[in-house]
Amino acid sequence: MPVCDSIRRMKVLVTGATGYIGGRLVPLLLERGHEVRCMTRDWESLTLDPWKDRVEVVTADAHDESSLDPALDGCDAAFFLIHSMKGSPTRFAEDGRRAAANFRDAADRAGIGRIVYLGGLGSEKDELSEHLASRQEVGRVLAMGKTPVTELRAAVIIGSGSMSFEMIRHLTEVLPIMMTPRWVETRCQPIAIRNVLEILVSVLDDDGSDNHLYEIGGPDILTYEQMMQIYAEVAGLRRRPVIPLPIFSARLSAPLVGLVTPLPVDVARPLIESLQNDVVVCRSSPQGYEPEGLIPYREAIERALYSVSHREVETRWSDALTTPGAPLPGDPVWAGAHMLTDRQVAGSKARPEDLFWAVTRIGGDVGYYAMNWAWKIRGWIDQVIGGVGLRRGRRHPEELRPGESLDFFRVAEIEPHLGRLLLQAEMKVPGTAWLEWCAEPAPGGSKLTQTAWFVPRGLVGRLYWWALLPFHAPIWRLMARRMAKTAERRQELSPG
Repeated sequence: MPVCDSIRRMKVLVTGATGYIGGRLVPLLLERGHEVRCMTRDWESLTLDPWKDRVEVVTADAHDESSLDPALDGCDAAFFLIHSMKGSPTRFAEDGRRAAANFRDAADRAGIGRIVYLGGLGSEKDELSEHLASRQEVGRVLAMGKTPVTELRAAVIIGSGSMSFEMIRHLTEVLPIMMTPRWVETRCQPIAIRNVLEILVSVLDDDGSDNHLYEIGGPDILTYEQMMQIYAEVAGLRRRPVIPLPIFSARLSAPLVGLVTPLPVDVARPLIESLQNDVVVCRSSPQGYEPEGLIPYREAIERALYSVSHREVETRWSDALTTPGAPLPGDPVWAGAHMLTDRQVAGSKARPEDLFWAVTRIGGDVGYYAMNWAWKIRGWIDQVIGGVGLRRGRRHPEELRPGESLDFFRVAEIEPHLGRLLLQAEMKVPGTAWLEWCAEPAPGGSKLTQTAWFVPRGLVGRLYWWALLPFHAPIWRLMARRMAKTAERRQELSPG
């Protein structure tokens, strides 16, 4: 496999820089000497990325054509990595077409040299799912303009934090016996994330890729059952007995996937619908990146598990499902809204920075400091009703970034210099909810102010809040106190 060390240094726009692929592509482009501009709907979502000081950040939205001209101005090339799976298939297909058309027209006006698009693998001769068809339609829309387009189509991408890896991992680890619907017999050609990134960078400098469609995949063609069994072997688990079920329906399979994996049902359903088709490489791949020369599936799993165990997960699939710019508790949109709050204050002998450290460890393996069993039950209930539950966990046990997922929350804002963390709830609730912590200096140490915010939706929302408040209030009170005590213990172990 060739070493991708581009001679031409370019100014490159990366859309989707907060997502799974984009968040890993940016540092690789910087490493190869390119000048990178990141496009995001919310500039704060990049403020804590380790490479943030080495890139230019522009605020733009592909659905707002007027915002794209400044984003593309002066760029030599652009990566179109925008992909939504929210809403109905019809909705995200229409959103995808509109975003692609806007971006295509703006690229034409800017006169950039190339658009690189990563789409989904699947034979155009087959009746594709709405999800796969929409991804290929985006490629066709982009290609209708004057700007040369290089389209790459990949199937299952294997890497720590990838959607496919997490689905395979949790299905295999959670289910001791696999009662498998027919979609586990579908063949696919998985590819390692490392290879995907190398190929993306390589075509950037390849004039021969202009207006070219490539299909990329690893050397192995496997069924989903085979991929799960190989995962079990690599992870040191016993081989899973298989009981075949004569069903394919995504409607029936998605709730099970949503229950035992981090994927919410509304994400799992279009993904499973896409599994009706074999997805194997039938067209040419970029020169030097033919399947037989890429990382085998087993090695890709080994690399992903190593990154997970060594806490080296750079990005996760769930990071891309954020809603940048969503209204926060203090925003004008909520003025006059029925805002319900619960505020707890806890004093601590610890320094404010130690107190904030305790706050930012919340969730994941640490849990919620108080009655973790109750939080687990709430997470299980959320999954049963189609929510995200607790299975998303954390990307890193101590590090948080704006926009990334944390169990059934999303990091809405984090301001370490102010000792402030704001989480927005993504569990199924009849309203909009947040949890906020502020750690600040106080006589004798520090003070933690913890606030739960809830904007109810109709009468059901109000009843929900008041019905659960007798249970929530003591939990929240205990949370704040235990965070304060955890900070004190840390300070005792690291004086000064």
